[in-house]
Formats: sequence, C-alpha cells, structure tokens
Amino acid sequence: MIIPVRCFSCGKPVGHLWEPYKERVDKGEERKKVMDELGLERYCCRALFLGHVDLIDIAARFKKI
Repeated sequence: MIIPVRCFSCGKPVGHLWEPYKERVDKGEERKKVMDELGLERYCCRALFLGHVDLIDIAARFKKI
C-alpha cells in the first residue's frame, strides 16, 4: 500500500525517494533515467520501485470496522 521505508533485501533507505520518482515519471521521464539520478543502483531497490502499486487511495475509501 505504501512504499516501504527501507529496501526489503539490502536495507537501504528508499521511502523518501518515492514522491520525487512518482512525480518525474508522471511527467513523462524514463523510469531508468529517474532511478539512476535518484541513486537507485541495486536491482533489489529498483525492483521495489517498479513493482510497487500505490493502493493507499483505494484503501482509504473503505470504512474501518
């Protein structure tokens, strides 16, 4: 739902990079270029970003019981 604060595999802090990554990709920049510039070099961190689906807005619509 929300991007993890740290990479599951290597433990590198990546949570603070999600917003700049999402903004730049939404503007039309290439994902590879954005990840390179943000310093995501390891394949585990890159996979975390490429495989993440932001579901927080969908989950927030449901009423908590």
